[in-house]
Amino acid sequence: MNLVDRAKNIIMTPTTEWEVIKTETLSTGEMIGGYAAILALIPAAAGFIGKSLIGISLLGSTIKIPIVPGFLWAVLTYIMSLVSLWIMAIIIDALAPSFGATKDMNASMKVSVFSMTAAWIAGIFSIIPLLGILGIVGLYSLYLLYIGMKVVKAPAADKLTGYYIITLVVAIVVYFVISMVVSAVVLGPYLASEVFRGM
Repeated sequence: MNLVDRAKNIIMTPTTEWEVIKTETLSTGEMIGGYAAILALIPAAAGFIGKSLIGISLLGSTIKIPIVPGFLWAVLTYIMSLVSLWIMAIIIDALAPSFGATKDMNASMKVSVFSMTAAWIAGIFSIIPLLGILGIVGLYSLYLLYIGMKVVKAPAADKLTGYYIITLVVAIVVYFVISMVVSAVVLGPYLASEVFRGM
């Protein structure tokens, strides 16, 4: 599996690439170590650069998160993004029988990992906080998830939409909780100290 080709193909020709992925024999280690672990570095590293080195402009002043909390935020964000792949795969697999799909953890991991491609690549916009809004193009991953579930998990045609929506809702909750926890643990003490300093 060539990382660049896979990323390009899943974004440009997702249906065709999901068909290829469906037939590939890939271990979880290959998917995580050879793909996810590399691409997940993009938003974590870009976020660190944007928050700690470039800074966030607010009301005429620039706020920079100190290097250590910024680095810890990046590391935790990176680790939790990989952990969330497991959580997402478990959710996809657990829900499968209810929607006419087969339980197959490897197939569920494929959907979880490769559907995140657009979101990881869009994470590059975090390098300049003002451009962070352009990260919205990462929402294309929602479409990739839909197509991936349709092709790789192959639920009953009339149950695909329900399978997708329930998976998506649970995934959004998981990602929101992870994001809040990481931000609270790492950035919370720093932001609190800044508020008290300004009083």
